[in-house]
Amino acid sequence: MYLWTSEFVSKGHPDKVADQIADAVLDSYLTGDPESRVACEVTITKDLVLVTGEVNSLAKPNIEDVVKSTLKDIGYDRPETGFDVHRCELINRLHAQAAEIGGAVNKGGRGGELGAGDQGMMFGFATAETLCHMPSAIYLAREIIRTLEADRQTNPDTPFFPDAKSQVTLALHDDGTLDHVHTIVVSACHRSKYTVDMVRDYVKELILRRMLPNLPEPMLRDAFDKAKYILNPAGAWHEGGPVSDTGLSGRKIVVDNYGADCPIGGGSFSGKDSSKVDRSGAYAARHIAKNLVAAGLGSSAQVQVAYAIGLIEPVSLRVRVENGQARRDYSDLVKQSVSLTPRAIIERFHLDRPIFGPTAAGGHFGREPEGDYFGWEKLDLAEVFQSWKIQ
Repeated sequence: MYLWTSEFVSKGHPDKVADQIADAVLDSYLTGDPESRVACEVTITKDLVLVTGEVNSLAKPNIEDVVKSTLKDIGYDRPETGFDVHRCELINRLHAQAAEIGGAVNKGGRGGELGAGDQGMMFGFATAETLCHMPSAIYLAREIIRTLEADRQTNPDTPFFPDAKSQVTLALHDDGTLDHVHTIVVSACHRSKYTVDMVRDYVKELILRRMLPNLPEPMLRDAFDKAKYILNPAGAWHEGGPVSDTGLSGRKIVVDNYGADCPIGGGSFSGKDSSKVDRSGAYAARHIAKNLVAAGLGSSAQVQVAYAIGLIEPVSLRVRVENGQARRDYSDLVKQSVSLTPRAIIERFHLDRPIFGPTAAGGHFGREPEGDYFGWEKLDLAEVFQSWKIQ
């Protein structure tokens, strides 16, 4: 038996705050111009928001309004949180995208074919461990944060400020199957009228009484019997968010992906339009992996795709499906069935629309698709993939 750990963070974590601002800036440009090319990076600290990056767009959004609206939605508009949107300085250093990059990417002009916006490799992953096809460790860590955030949003007397982190350690058999949940770690920033012992009791009660009964997987619900709880291990935590820790967009890419269960390409998602294959390629890879598992071709699937800047087609594709000890490569079949050019991916998932704000917190994968949102989670390839069982 061995231990395996993944973590998750809340909307109010400083790095996630920066991600949400970056994606809100992206959405503001796409609202005015679906062909916008945006690469936005954000730093946020005690009394400062710094917005940087490159843009090629006909739109001219009010960046200050975008930033302040995002911070207010997160909950950083009150002095008691330590960070007050009404008293912070905003520095906007967005500038024009380099003409050489723009020319290499936009092959046919506006609306035409696209080359990849950068080089790099992206990964997609899916597993049958959970109904949303996400690994159990990051799935449970995410559900803990979602439970805390739901309490903060619906309970006027909640102890929680926006900043929180969770971590789940699983005890797994040598074949990777779950034995039990070993350790739950949660750190939650809280109001001073609540003692740390009160917060610890409150968090544990939320997990046991609100989260566990709503988990759709009975095996995971039963696995909590032996769990050890480590709650606010540093003690009282009254000052969190950007006031106590600088946030940087693109720094929580493991949280954005699959936790510890899959390699990541290294490129961040937030603030980037979908000509940047760091984002669109990763979404397409997840879509393929999820549909392969949903089609019953294996218990898990891992997809790697790689691009070169300016080129339309990927330079490599690897699709590996595992079923117990057996492995099979589906790279050629996927290549024949699914277009992975940047333009095809954008059109398939409607990535030229302002749909990215909700992705910036809560994870980019394992979310329920609705309308144009999270289209890469749809099971619309499973029927095609099921025909491969007999090949």
